[in-house]
This record gives sequence, C-alpha cells and structure tokens, in this order.
Amino acid sequence: MGILTSPWPWWIAGPLIGLTVPLLLVIGNKAFGISSNLRHVCAMLPTRVGYFRYDWRRQGGWNLTFSLGILLGGAVAGLLLPNPQALEVAPATQAALANLGVSVDGGFAPEAWFSLSALSSVRGWLLLLVGGFLVGFGARYAGGCTSGHAITGLANLQLPSLLAVVGFFAGGLVGTYFLLPWFLGGGGA
Repeated sequence: MGILTSPWPWWIAGPLIGLTVPLLLVIGNKAFGISSNLRHVCAMLPTRVGYFRYDWRRQGGWNLTFSLGILLGGAVAGLLLPNPQALEVAPATQAALANLGVSVDGGFAPEAWFSLSALSSVRGWLLLLVGGFLVGFGARYAGGCTSGHAITGLANLQLPSLLAVVGFFAGGLVGTYFLLPWFLGGGGA
C-alpha cells in the first residue's frame, strides 16, 4: 500500500506520463490533451453556435472517457488512498507566503482560499471566476492546454507548442510575482 499512498519520484512518474503520448498514438492515433473536453461537453448541449455543432462522440468520446478516468482516479486516490503525511513546504516559500497573508496548513491548497467559506467573499468569487475564465480562454486561444502543448506538442517538435509553453511559463511567473501579490494586497515583488 505504501507505493500507492506516497508520492512517486519524478524518475518513475515522468516517464510514465511521457509514455502516454506514444501509447495513445500507437493504439488509437490520438493526441494527448485535456482542454478540448470543454468543447466536447458544450457540443453535447443543444446550441446554434457553429463551433459546438459537430459529432462529439466520434471526435471526443475517447478523450471524455480519459478525463472521467482522471477524475475517478483522483477521487479514489484522495478518498481511499490518502497520503497521511502533511504537505511539506520549504521554509523560504512559507515565509514568502506569510508575507502575502497566506498560511501553510499542511494541505495542498490553503483553507483560507480554497474552501466553501472562501466562496462567501467577493475576493474568493473573483479569484475563481476570473482565474477560471483566463485559464479556459488562454487554453483555447493557445490551441491547447499545458499538457497538450508541453507533453504532446513538444514531443512532436512543434514550434507553436514551444511558443505556447514559453508563454505559459512567462504567464505563470508574472502571475506569481506580480499579479498574486497585488491581488492579495501585498504589493508587487
């Protein structure tokens, strides 16, 4: 059980993720990616928008099944096989977060920001809605999500994927060092 309840080292998890790409290509001529599932879900609904009018079963059925497997696997891992150890955060990171007013409580996400009580504040709703919109819009604007570009696109030596991944990292750095401190009221870096 220890192998299922503890984090796996990068040298096992990384190659397993990397081998997913050729396995999908060999078995079903499919490209790995997740963000297109939002389009498939919207295509299930009755709509007049041409972008969503296509045979989602033929184009996205396997991908929706894959995403459902991710959700079910996460639920099984989180509910039945939780890691009993608290999340360890480097002291320098804890200090930087404390300067922003965020306390580390041993979970994967701070309770003050990611809980039902956080949804009762305007700031919590803005964080979820604006952040969710920007992530969704960005993934569609970039022609795919981080997993699609970074895992599949780079493996296929696609220049647009390299540019997208550089953009994802740059956006993450700007968000981490400038936007989040401003949003939390701690000023810029």
